[in-house]
Amino acid sequence: MLSALHHQHTVAAPGYSRWLIPPAALSVHLCIGQAYATSVYKNSLIAHFDASQTAIGVIFSIAIVMLGLSAAVGGTWVEANGPRKAMFVSACFWATGFLVGALGIATGQLWLVYLGYGVLGGIGLGIGYISPVSTLIKWFPDRPGLATGLAIMGFGGGAMLASPLSRQLLSFYDPGYDPSNSASVASGGALVGLFVTLGVGYFAIMMFGVFNVRVPAPGWRPVGFDPATVSAKPLVTTANVSATNAIRTRSFWLLWIVLFCNVTAGIGILEQASPMIQDFFRDGGTSTVTIAAAGGFVGLLSLFNMAGRFVWSSTSDVLGRKPIYLVYLGVGMVLYTLLALIGSTATALFVLLACVILSFYGGGFATVPAYLRDLFGTYQVGAIHGRLLTAWSAAGIAGPLIINGFLDAQGKPGTLTASAYRPALFTMVGVLAIGFVANLLIRPVPERFHEPAVPGGGPDPTTTVGDHSSTTPDVDADTDDSLGTGRSTAR
Repeated sequence: MLSALHHQHTVAAPGYSRWLIPPAALSVHLCIGQAYATSVYKNSLIAHFDASQTAIGVIFSIAIVMLGLSAAVGGTWVEANGPRKAMFVSACFWATGFLVGALGIATGQLWLVYLGYGVLGGIGLGIGYISPVSTLIKWFPDRPGLATGLAIMGFGGGAMLASPLSRQLLSFYDPGYDPSNSASVASGGALVGLFVTLGVGYFAIMMFGVFNVRVPAPGWRPVGFDPATVSAKPLVTTANVSATNAIRTRSFWLLWIVLFCNVTAGIGILEQASPMIQDFFRDGGTSTVTIAAAGGFVGLLSLFNMAGRFVWSSTSDVLGRKPIYLVYLGVGMVLYTLLALIGSTATALFVLLACVILSFYGGGFATVPAYLRDLFGTYQVGAIHGRLLTAWSAAGIAGPLIINGFLDAQGKPGTLTASAYRPALFTMVGVLAIGFVANLLIRPVPERFHEPAVPGGGPDPTTTVGDHSSTTPDVDADTDDSLGTGRSTAR
C-alpha cells in the first residue's frame, strides 16, 4: 500500500481525464474545512471542561497557527514527494488529531485537545491545504484560477456540511441535546463520539482523494492549449523561481501583505458574524434579529465564502490576478465604509454588504495560488504557497484582536449597537488600503531570481509556460527514466 504513494505510481496514464483531479482535491478540502465549524460544539466543550471561552477558543487558534507553520515548513517536502503522499500524510494527521482530541475529552485533559485537534490536526490542515495546489496548476495551465477555485472552495464549504452533521451526531449520541437550541450543550460522551466519528469518517473520505490524484506526464499539455497565450499576459512569468529565491523577492512580500490585509478584514467579520448582525439591529436593548436568524446569516456567509472562491478565482483567469485583487481590496474598502455608515438602516442591506465582503475574502484565498504561479512559475509553487500562508496565520490572530479590542472598549456583549462597530470597521478600511497599495507595487520577478536553464535534466525549470515544446513537467519525474515516455492528449 505504501509503495502506491510513491510518485512513480501517481503519473497519469495516457487518456486520464484532468477533470478527475478537482474532485480528488475537493475531497480533502471539504474534510479539513471542518475547522470553520468548531463553534458548533464550543459551548459543549466549555461546559465539559468548565473552562473559559478563551481557553476553548485557543484550540482553533492553535490549529490555524499550525496550518500556516506546517504549510510553510512542509511546502518543499510536499513538492518533492508529490500530492498522493502529501494528502495521505494530511489524512493521517487530521484523523489522529480528532482521536487524540477525543481521548482528551474522555479523560478530562484539555491539553490533549490542544495537542490533538490543535497541533496534530493543524499540521493535517496545512499539509492538506497545499497538497493539491501545484498539481491542479500543472493540469490546468490554461485555467489555473478555475482549477484552484474548484478545490479551495471546498475549504470554505466544509463548515456548511460539518455544522449540521455535527449537530445531528451530537443529538444521536446524546438524546438530551437539542440541535435547534443554541443554548443546549452535549455531554462529554457525545463529544467523544463526535470526534471519533469525524476522525474515522474524514480519513475514509480523504482516501478517495489520495488514490485518485495523479500528476501529468512530463511534456503533457491540454489539447489546443497554446502557452504563448498565457505568457503574453501581464505579470505572467516565462521562467521559474525556487521557493528559496521566492522569499528573497519584493513581489513575494508584497503579496504576503496583500493576503494578510484581505484575510484580516474578512476574518474579523466572520469571527463576529452572529452577534454583529444582532447588535446592528438592537433597539432598546433588544435585537430585532433572532438567534435563529443570526445562525442563518452565518450559514449564508459561509455560502458566499465558498462561492466567492470559485467565481472570483475563475474571473481572475479573464481579468488577471492583479486587477481582481484591486477589486477585492478597492471595492472592499467601499463596502466596509458603507457597512459602517448605513449598514444599520436595513437588514437586507447589511446582509448584502457582508455577503459580498465574505465572497472577496474567499476569492482572495482561491486566487492567490494562481497569482503565485503567474509570478514564480510552476516549479515549486506549492512550497511558495505554503510559505505565503503564514500571512493567514498572522491574520487569524490580528483580525479578531482588532475587532474584539474595539468592542471590549465599547461595552459588554449583548449591549452593543451599530455605532460600537464603526471604529473597528473604519480600521479595516485602512487595512485594506495598505493591501491595495501593496498590490499596485507588485512587479515581475527580476531575472536574477530565475532558475537557470538545465536542458534535459534536473527538476527542469526550463519547461515553463513560455516554452512551446513542453509545459507543466512533473518535478519528480527526472528520478525515474521510465516516467518520461508517456504523453497524454486527453482532456
